[in-house]
Amino acid sequence: MRLQTLSEARWILAFLALLGVVAAFFAAWLSLFFLLLFLCTVAFFRDPERMAPPDPSLVVAAADGTVTDIIESNENEVLKTKTRRVGIFLSIFDVHTNRAPIDGKVTYRLHCEGLFLDARRPDCSDKNESMTWAFENPRVTIVVRQVAGAIARRIVAWAKIGDELKKGDRFGMIRFGSRTELYLPLNAEVLVKVGDHVLGGSTIVARLPDS
Repeated sequence: MRLQTLSEARWILAFLALLGVVAAFFAAWLSLFFLLLFLCTVAFFRDPERMAPPDPSLVVAAADGTVTDIIESNENEVLKTKTRRVGIFLSIFDVHTNRAPIDGKVTYRLHCEGLFLDARRPDCSDKNESMTWAFENPRVTIVVRQVAGAIARRIVAWAKIGDELKKGDRFGMIRFGSRTELYLPLNAEVLVKVGDHVLGGSTIVARLPDS
């Protein structure tokens, strides 16, 4: 269990532990219920190690979850061009740590206030609270957008502009159900399909063309 990730749950865990102690004075089953919630929260904030493929032409998933859409989409915030967007929905059962899709420098990070619509809705990308990142190396710039969902209420950023990250390095997380999007160049070969379950930092999402 990675302590930086688990520390994001410290107040939730402390509150559940307190409720469990208080509940023990009233009913054992109620105390066990809060213990179960405590263990479920610990499980949610798990953060396993992952092995990223070393090939620089390979782009990995930025999050665990299910691929919900692969479409051509204008990325107007950073790249200002048409891209291929791969949307990944994170359920409450997925690991919620976000990881760099390529080796590169963080050249952009911007948090935008918004709504908390269901992260499976097609319009949530434009309307929900989000944080947009750009990872740049001499070969390509990949944009990643963290989108909060109906349950998720906090986007956490660990990396900052100027940080040099290796593929698979953690840069942040979203608490509870949410969505993560990758914006790829149109000439990248997408290697996943809608319905696939991917693992952040290890599942290969796309292959970049030869430089």
